[in-house]
Amino acid sequence: MTTPPLGDLLLELIGGHMKSGIVRATAELGVVDVFGAEARPAKEVAGELGLPVDSIRRLLRALTVLGLFVEPEDDHFAVLPEGELLRRDHPASYRTLAELYTDPLITRPWEKLATGLRTGQPTFESIFGLPLFERLAAEPTMSAFFNATMSEATHRVAATAPAAYDFGRFNAVLDIGGGDGTLLTAILAANPGLRGTVLDSAEGAAQAPARYAEAGLTDRASVLTGDFFAGIPEGYDLHVIKSILHDWPDDRCELILSHSRATIPADGRLLIVEMLLPERAERNVARSVYFSDLTMLLNLGARERTRADFETLFQRAGYELTTAHALPAETQGVWLLEGRPV
Repeated sequence: MTTPPLGDLLLELIGGHMKSGIVRATAELGVVDVFGAEARPAKEVAGELGLPVDSIRRLLRALTVLGLFVEPEDDHFAVLPEGELLRRDHPASYRTLAELYTDPLITRPWEKLATGLRTGQPTFESIFGLPLFERLAAEPTMSAFFNATMSEATHRVAATAPAAYDFGRFNAVLDIGGGDGTLLTAILAANPGLRGTVLDSAEGAAQAPARYAEAGLTDRASVLTGDFFAGIPEGYDLHVIKSILHDWPDDRCELILSHSRATIPADGRLLIVEMLLPERAERNVARSVYFSDLTMLLNLGARERTRADFETLFQRAGYELTTAHALPAETQGVWLLEGRPV
């Protein structure tokens, strides 16, 4: 086996923006959506997309080099399984994620990573003039797109979490910051004896009722408008918190968990659904965990956490971390962490 020349890896990393630009253009133009199972000639694809033949040929060849397409015969291209994830209607689609994560809203703070590392503070506000969530609140279109991306990521978790945890032993679940109800819908659909509620802002949960109705769950699912920093309602023996704690520094996380602890019954449980950083950096775990950790710093002054970090947060709020279970690899490093009140 030939060893790549020294510098090849570094050149790949230096040119990372080129790869993400290729992926963004593919998503934005809807290239994958015009392909079926068979290879298609570049000329035919160009005609359907309304693009110059030379342009689409150059893009498809770049996608082939990246491992998203294949060219089985001259000037004919087919989508590979990884490329299929850019299809808009794919059940595990990365389409909106590809567009959001290559948007200046996300990429520009990375230009000041060195500054963020020196100060330990987010760089987002210095670039855009407002903290991330305030900027989103001021731009409804971008906010809706951001929420759609979060929902897309939640679909991958929702496809695996119900089988990975015993939700059936509970009576009522509260999905704290549960947005459009994607995760709660999957949990309730798999557990007919369970009822549940999403606690979120009016805007965040606006799509949840429609999702419940589509799944035939309107008799068991509801929405409660509220602020998890202000308090958490009683009446639920399972509190689920997915992808919320990594948005906040420790003191704010402790406040959320303390509100949860104040209303959870003695036999209730807390279930955190988050990425989990290994105690030691490893190349064979989901790389996205490490990248997300830096993204949280740059955008929010927050972080991804290790098991020890979560144990500390739990203890300070009156919980004990009892189990930690990794979800399948397609969730990109997401774990289920259960806490019991003490």
